[in-house]
Amino acid sequence: MSILVDLHYSDTWADPGHQAIPSSWPTNLNGLNTQIWTYTRDVVNAFANQGTPIRFIQVGPSYCGQFYLPDHLPPYFAQIGNEINDGLLWPTGKISSKGFSRASQPVLHSASTGVCAATSGSNVHIANGWESSGVNFFWNGIFLQGQFATSDFDLFGFSFYPFYNSVASYSALQSTLTGIVNKFGKDVMVVETDWPATGSCSGVTLSERSIPISVAGQTTWVNGIKNVLAALPGGHGTGIVYWEPGWIGNAGLGSSCSDNLLVDGSGVSRASMSMFSS
Repeated sequence: MSILVDLHYSDTWADPGHQAIPSSWPTNLNGLNTQIWTYTRDVVNAFANQGTPIRFIQVGPSYCGQFYLPDHLPPYFAQIGNEINDGLLWPTGKISSKGFSRASQPVLHSASTGVCAATSGSNVHIANGWESSGVNFFWNGIFLQGQFATSDFDLFGFSFYPFYNSVASYSALQSTLTGIVNKFGKDVMVVETDWPATGSCSGVTLSERSIPISVAGQTTWVNGIKNVLAALPGGHGTGIVYWEPGWIGNAGLGSSCSDNLLVDGSGVSRASMSMFSS
């Protein structure tokens, strides 16, 4: 089993609407560059020192001289930034108010080089992988020579949920990811997804209407994503992370669907848990 460590760089949950700078961190660009580099390096080293080395860091892609760690080490993942469509470390790094070059590019580069200093790989994660316009806006704007480059990361990470927009379909995802692969030639992952197992989705039209709300539907949904990734050019579809399989007490996971988990209320695994065994 692989582990993904998600670095939110905030005192609270980070997502497309929340990316506040940690209260103890500086707010100026130079201070943030140093802080995010040091913090990222120290986290990666701490995992390695306790015997759980990280195999990928997710921030955007970065070779750091090696994509894979030696075979005798288990595969682990870490994610630099969470759904950073509008940048990270707000307000300093907020793209909609500061632009791309003000902070988002240099702090992503600093985070990535922090990974490199600890010799692991990296990945950048944005939301709505099906939405071509938003994906292209971010990736067409985030790169700037000397601040953030395609060499700063290993692979692209995207969220893909069925209940936030009825047009978040397999075909839309495939079109967007194919465009990214053709343009940049890098691997992609769907690093957040889920499907309702039971109950209802109040006021929501699921994007793939033929799939039932059921445990079997969870497997069908994920298998559909597998098929999208398998069809990407050059074998660049790398994998899927199900979020969140076991958060009992928060089974809706912020959505209008009542239960998206891979376990029941007692923590017993549902049949859909086995979808990743093959």
